Amino acid sequence: MFVNYLKTAFRSLLRHRFFSAINIFGLAVAMCICMTMIMLVADQVSYDRYNTNADRIFRVTTKDMDENGKVVVENPWSAASSMPIAPELLANHAGVKDAVRLRRDFGNGWLSFEGQDINIPLAGFFADANTLEFFEYELQYGDPKTALQEPFTVVLTRAAANKLFEEENPLGQTIKVGEVGLYTVTGVLKDNGKKSHIVFEGLASMASVKSLEESGKLAKISGNWTDFWQGWTYVMLEEGTTEQDLQRELDKIFQTHIATTKPSIHKMVFGTQPLLSITPGDINNNSIGPQLPWPLIYFLGGLALVILLTSCFNFTNLSIARSLTRAREIGIRKVTGAMRSQIFMQFISESVVVASVALVLAILMLSVMKPMLLELKFAQAFRWDLHTDLAVYGIFVVFTFVVGVMAGFFPAVVLSGFQPIAVLKNLSNVKLFSRMGMRKALTVSQFTLSLFFIVTVIIIYQQLNLFTHQDHGFNLDNNVMVKLNGTSLNTLKTELQKYNNITSVTAASHVPAAGSTYGCGLKRNPHERALVNADYFFVDEDYSVNMELKILAGEFFQRDQGESNKNFIIINEAAMKALQFENPRDAVGEPILFANDSTNKIVKAVVRDYNHRNLISSIGPMALLYESANMSVLQVAYTGDYNKATQSIEKAWATVNPGLKADYMEVKSEINKHYELIFGDLGKVLGFIAFLAIMISCLGLLGMATYATETRMKEISIRKVLGSGSAALVLLLSKGFLKMLALSIMIGLPLAWFFNNFWLELFAYHTTIGFGTIIASVFILFLFGAITVGSQTIRATFVKPVDNLKSE
Repeated sequence: MFVNYLKTAFRSLLRHRFFSAINIFGLAVAMCICMTMIMLVADQVSYDRYNTNADRIFRVTTKDMDENGKVVVENPWSAASSMPIAPELLANHAGVKDAVRLRRDFGNGWLSFEGQDINIPLAGFFADANTLEFFEYELQYGDPKTALQEPFTVVLTRAAANKLFEEENPLGQTIKVGEVGLYTVTGVLKDNGKKSHIVFEGLASMASVKSLEESGKLAKISGNWTDFWQGWTYVMLEEGTTEQDLQRELDKIFQTHIATTKPSIHKMVFGTQPLLSITPGDINNNSIGPQLPWPLIYFLGGLALVILLTSCFNFTNLSIARSLTRAREIGIRKVTGAMRSQIFMQFISESVVVASVALVLAILMLSVMKPMLLELKFAQAFRWDLHTDLAVYGIFVVFTFVVGVMAGFFPAVVLSGFQPIAVLKNLSNVKLFSRMGMRKALTVSQFTLSLFFIVTVIIIYQQLNLFTHQDHGFNLDNNVMVKLNGTSLNTLKTELQKYNNITSVTAASHVPAAGSTYGCGLKRNPHERALVNADYFFVDEDYSVNMELKILAGEFFQRDQGESNKNFIIINEAAMKALQFENPRDAVGEPILFANDSTNKIVKAVVRDYNHRNLISSIGPMALLYESANMSVLQVAYTGDYNKATQSIEKAWATVNPGLKADYMEVKSEINKHYELIFGDLGKVLGFIAFLAIMISCLGLLGMATYATETRMKEISIRKVLGSGSAALVLLLSKGFLKMLALSIMIGLPLAWFFNNFWLELFAYHTTIGFGTIIASVFILFLFGAITVGSQTIRATFVKPVDNLKSE
């Protein structure tokens, strides 16, 4: 019986090639998007599952406390924690079987936009000696028990070893890693396809840190309980010990080592995060590797579901449109003894066959689309892989069956319910959804969603344009950022100033408005509990000239005062008001407590507010401090051609550092790349989704137009015989669809306006939904709709009345 259903299904597909092609293509597109989502989630849930002790491993997390000692609930948890926690847990707390630490400052960070040194050959961390065994990393070469025991040793990934050495086995070779020294390779990880959420190219021994801290090459944080940002701690519990037990031990550590520190020192509480809940998981600060947050999964899953439902709507509509051509078939089968359940299963089988053929086409589409998706900056930054294996293909097959049943269920119910006497006696009396019923409701829903996507994509591109062209309040043009990467600040600055096309050079810790700052607490009276939370940058004496800042009162840092500039602080208007000074002149000369180190600094100047943060946030309190050791970039202002300016920069760099490459970028590009990473890629994805949504909607409209034409052929023929012109017939056949498009607009525009205004209001600087946006969106929707409907209504005007009326 089932084989017979399949034969009938394939014959039906071949007999109705046009409708079959629309159904297959629409389902294939939707399934391709959904399968991409399945691959993405499968990729993320594969992280750390290989670890046999994964259910007993937890990461120690931290969360901010305010000046009153209360947890700042609205702030996200941070994945990083204090470095002394691991040895403290192992030495003095029960239930802990093992613990490891990882620390920044070895090589580059895992994210490409974190300010990497192009002269450092790899990205990685310092790690405890037991890290390899703790995470069950397999070594191709070396001994996991001893590879990270000795100082200045490193274990490389297979890919990093291939990049750095020609030998298959590089054990015993050395590699220089920036300013942190020369390291001997003692291990190479096996490339076995097992994924860890910790992304690195090399792990250096934690035993190296002590001498690096003593020499001043690394900050002394190994014993610092209140540095919560530079390291990560993982704990393996004994059998029978619970997460709640670990939390109680962490609370004890907090009370002993952190709660008793000075009130002015920033504090954070400890929490726990299961290893298998890291990705997918909640959004954390200071992530150590790629993490797919649940909100993003829900968002992408929602988009995929919308496209899939749109395609299933089409299948339903087109199946109904074909119903009249199969009504007699159904009637004859019922007269000859077929039961409704058998006819129902026949149509479900046809739907599953269509979905199966669509699966093959979807896999071909996926093979083409996957490389393009992986080229997105967002996908590259977060190391998306989108690999496939037997389990993923098994999910695809199950998914295909579900889609086939879901798409064909309603048509199967309707068509199997035909009454034989009705369809065999007078076929013309069979009318399905001739009035505004589910058929039209589905079509309206499709175009409403299409309009929603069109408006949203236009708004996203307008918002990106605003971000990249908004006046930040400081000089962006003709300015190049040069990363120092350990180079002597004064030597390079002096060399750059020798070139005529270089107008000013300044040093800073960060590029303003590029997405990162330092944070501090300020207050006028040391006895006050409340702190003014502010961002701060380290800058030198030429910063105001290079940035073209407006000084409202006082004077900027002075070159002749040298390191004594450390005693001063420069604040912006927002900080001045938050500290309750009446005007800029009143603030100059007043002492301010800098809570990070509990020192008093004198206000040297007040500068006009400028967007030191990115434009997502409003202007807040900001301070400028002087400390040359913390300045990591130069901003080089120039005149004339950019290429000539970069040539001058490269010549100056070659003079100072002949063995290293100069790492530079336009300041404007450095600022804008963060916006383009989020909004640029989001615009591309949503633009693609919008195109697919409107294309699938138009396929459904094409099916409805075909249905309307087929059911009204005799009416059209009679009207032509009575003298109706082509224009009148086109209007007659089209007005119903125009009404549906108009209704879609009436529903879609308020929906798009409400949703987009909701997320736009989250940004301090945002675009508005103007009349031009609405007109453009409506025009695009009507254009596609008119072309789709017109292709069928115009075709109907060319019918020959004699062909349709000769049997009457």
